[in-house]
Amino acid sequence: MTASFRRTLAAALSVSLGGFLFGFDASVISGVIRFIKPEFGLSDLELGWVVSSPAFSAMFAMLAAGALSDAYGRKRVLIAVAFLYAVSAILSALAPSTWVLVVARMLGGVAFGAALILAPVYIAEISPAARRGRLVSVQQLNIVLGFSAAYFSNYFILTAIDGSAWLTEAMAWRVMLGVEAIPALIYCALAFIIPHSPRWLMMKGRMEEAHDVLVWLHGEDGARAEAKGIRDALSRGEDEAKEYKVLLAKGMRFVLLVGLLVGVLQQITGVNAIYFYATTIFEQSGIGADASFAQAVWVGIINVVFTILAMLLIDRLGRKPLLIIGLLGVAVSMGITSHGFNQATYEWPMEHAQQLEGITSSMVVDVTDRTFDSDLAFKNAVRQILGEDRYRVHEAAIIEASARMNAGLILIGILGFVASFAFSLGPVMWVMLSELFPNRIRGLAIAVIGFVNSAVSWFVQLVFPWELSNLGNGLTYLIYGLFALAGLILLVLFLPETKGKSLEQIEDEFVGAA
Repeated sequence: MTASFRRTLAAALSVSLGGFLFGFDASVISGVIRFIKPEFGLSDLELGWVVSSPAFSAMFAMLAAGALSDAYGRKRVLIAVAFLYAVSAILSALAPSTWVLVVARMLGGVAFGAALILAPVYIAEISPAARRGRLVSVQQLNIVLGFSAAYFSNYFILTAIDGSAWLTEAMAWRVMLGVEAIPALIYCALAFIIPHSPRWLMMKGRMEEAHDVLVWLHGEDGARAEAKGIRDALSRGEDEAKEYKVLLAKGMRFVLLVGLLVGVLQQITGVNAIYFYATTIFEQSGIGADASFAQAVWVGIINVVFTILAMLLIDRLGRKPLLIIGLLGVAVSMGITSHGFNQATYEWPMEHAQQLEGITSSMVVDVTDRTFDSDLAFKNAVRQILGEDRYRVHEAAIIEASARMNAGLILIGILGFVASFAFSLGPVMWVMLSELFPNRIRGLAIAVIGFVNSAVSWFVQLVFPWELSNLGNGLTYLIYGLFALAGLILLVLFLPETKGKSLEQIEDEFVGAA
């Protein structure tokens, strides 16, 4: 590894720490849910709103990030992003109410919305073509490392409650959220050190600075080749207006539709329902809270392993093969999960019901010691007898005592989904978006697709608790599997391959001079 490439790698790793923070924030909430739902008395949609609120604010941050980064530079906007991450983590940990928590998490959403757009753009703009796919994938690696770190953190905090004098259940969720402030402050420091994007410097006419950065990143010979490619691309589009109608120009329509297809598929297949509600999903299989937190750790581990595998293969096999293999795996895994829940039965023992605070045998005689063939029928019957507030408090314990299913099959389905996603849609989407669009409008195009991607993510997170309560586990996961199958067919038909091509070659081939 040359000294110049080590510097490029260091810059990519620093910028992609924003991905780590996104992953941490996304999965840490999975452990927080079981504490805040009864504490704040949240309904299904209120819980969905707490979980999904960062994705909502991220939508608008994604639209603004490209224009702001073009005006002020990728580096300056990333510094602001790092600061917002830190503020969000601290305010979330101190939140006295649901709405303060929502506002704090929305600040974090602004941060990760901008970071998810700018990090792959920045990394693509500093990377040599032969290694761009692997370097842009560093962003996704950091995201899954963040997922894994949060699952481990949640598990250790949960297990520490019994042996701690100060760490109570009421404090646990605040500690879980506050831990994020530590990597956020590190990210803030690193954001000051990275160089400006050489492409942005050349867009602003700062040629000497751009040359110095290119030499620092690629050496003298590499700098000359990169500078020529950037100049040629900018000269073809330097008078192009930064307006949304540019995306609808004749040469842009195909790549825009491809980008939108990949962006929607990444979320509509349910990934953030799995990540954000991991412990809830495992609790629904009847294994209990402690085991659910432990199994969520495996979600993080599998995520990291298969993301690394994708990084090793993305520049060898190509983007399209990874997506095809991964989507097929997603469809099969969701089918397995759906089947596992559909085979479940539920029988609530009277002796367990009598152990729960505020419940007497006369209240539950009509729903105990009966066998229900679906989770939906069982939950509705118990909810009707106990009332919404009492059911909400005791739901996890009731499911643990009542569910009769193959929990191992559920675990296989969920981990299979995580592996398939991490091998494909996770890293490949951001790589392809950083490659498909011309340099002059890349930030704008990725912002639009990022907006759509985040909107779908927000909706999936928002309605997931409602889906479990109204559609049932089996149908919910079947829907995600069917979306994956439909997406697989579309990608086979329409997705181009960008492996090994320079950004300028991709522009000439797929966009032309439009």
